[in-house]
Amino acid sequence: MTKTMAQLSYHYGVKVRIFPATEQKRLIKRNSDASRFIYNEMNGMNRELFMLRQVKIPITMVQQRIQTLEQRLKSPSTGISNSHGWLNDHDLDSLMKANAIKNYRSAWNLFRKVHRSGTPVFHKKRTEQKYQTSCLYASKLNNPSMANGSVRLLDQQHIQLPKLGTLRFKGMPTKLLNRQDDVRIGTTTISMDATGRYYVSMQLASERPFVNKLSNNTAVSIGIDLNIDNFLTDSDGNIVANPHYYRAIKGKLASAQRKLSRRALRAKKEHRPLRDAKNYQKQREIVAIIQLKVANQRKNFLHLVSTTLIKNHDLVVAEELRSKNMLRNHALAMNIADVGWRTLLGMLSYKADMYGKRFITVNPRNTTQTCHDCGFVMGAGSTNKLTLADREWTCPHCGTYHIRDCNAAKNILAKGLVSL
Repeated sequence: MTKTMAQLSYHYGVKVRIFPATEQKRLIKRNSDASRFIYNEMNGMNRELFMLRQVKIPITMVQQRIQTLEQRLKSPSTGISNSHGWLNDHDLDSLMKANAIKNYRSAWNLFRKVHRSGTPVFHKKRTEQKYQTSCLYASKLNNPSMANGSVRLLDQQHIQLPKLGTLRFKGMPTKLLNRQDDVRIGTTTISMDATGRYYVSMQLASERPFVNKLSNNTAVSIGIDLNIDNFLTDSDGNIVANPHYYRAIKGKLASAQRKLSRRALRAKKEHRPLRDAKNYQKQREIVAIIQLKVANQRKNFLHLVSTTLIKNHDLVVAEELRSKNMLRNHALAMNIADVGWRTLLGMLSYKADMYGKRFITVNPRNTTQTCHDCGFVMGAGSTNKLTLADREWTCPHCGTYHIRDCNAAKNILAKGLVSL
């Protein structure tokens, strides 16, 4: 019996750029709109059902409506399609409908597990487009692979997708192209970003690892302190400078956004919808390209840093960060958002699993205030706590000179080793 995607040992994700024709772009938009409509329709029915259940008086009309909504939510695929006949159009992917329903139910499950995520909200109509489909394999197929499913690679430059047909793509890693026979494709996401570029993201699974796990012969451990002045300082005293990608284009982006606002105001004064205002749409794309460039630069930088740390060390220890609380400091919010600390910690976590290394986080309490040599904590006795302006200090107990960030990184590493 063929294993399911979840039963396979190793999982991987890949995102490639595609180049659809005009008709394929129309189909992507239709499926994206239908996916959003189904999600919002389920959300609307659930909200209506909640309000109707608050009515304690047994009104027949209310009871009948509750039964109707409950029946539709039990089988939303047919219930919504019967009420909205256009969802049965031949252009729409049936697997898109199934994935929209699954995503809505997953949002509720996430709310039940993590209440901070909030209840599902309505998806707004935006410039971006996105929907999901699934790769299906024939039941009698002995060896499912990347070349024989409903989503499949035709060659090294073309991919076959349900309803869309053949599309040219680029950006697939060579290591995946060379081992198509033992890799399966799962959920597939087709998307368009704000700049008008189209992508396909695929979930992959295999019985063999996608990367070779590195040996742990050196037993090298390192602690890292994340800060704003220098992006990262490790326990060996090495410093990674903060590239400040957003600051570099802040003026250019602000100028482009002001121009966009003026064009939006002019279009509204002339009673023209923004989607039909060509000058506005042209400027909107310019703003999106600037923002995308910054996001790509930051992501590339974080990938390089995280991969280097994981490959060269068997244990990486970092401090636990609560970015949501830190962003409440308006004086530092822009700098904190620009460095991408949460993204870095996420990369370190999954890359450690991928390469067979260890990554842990520790409570950062007093890591900057404690002397690594003698353990004296600033603020004790007659001493004052260090402020953000104190980048260097001398321990009043043992007289050891410290560089603040390097000392903090050593304390983080020490806490990590104790917790093992």
